Amino acid sequence: MRRRLRRAGALLALAFGCATAETAPEAATPSPDLVRLAAGRADYEHYCMACHGSDGAGNGPVARYMTPPPGDLRRIAARHGGVFPHAKVQAWIDGRDPIASHGTRDMPVWGKAFREESELDQLSETRVQGRIVLLVQYLESIQIR
Repeated sequence: MRRRLRRAGALLALAFGCATAETAPEAATPSPDLVRLAAGRADYEHYCMACHGSDGAGNGPVARYMTPPPGDLRRIAARHGGVFPHAKVQAWIDGRDPIASHGTRDMPVWGKAFREESELDQLSETRVQGRIVLLVQYLESIQIR
């Protein structure tokens, strides 16, 4: 009988311990949308922020030296009737629709980072276009409504 009581007590203690033991919270996995926006923001911070500012308002640290001043990237949609022009913004970034302050297509301000070139293999062109899409999605996310 004592043996059964000890065994029952041990089982109860084990069960109680398992029931009250805190389980480690599962690591929060960011949504794919947040991952894409973070990647776009990282490229924005590296290639665009010096001119357009941390918030996209056109007030970066080198903006005061530029003529004309950088545009307010938060108002792209507003300047296009409330619709964000994805294809147009992509063309600005990759140099197909040049913006004078970004430099010529042969030497945009960010070098080859956002430009397709014939000598690049297909995988490289796919990566370039992917980065541009992520940057455009980030720019769309900062639009003032």
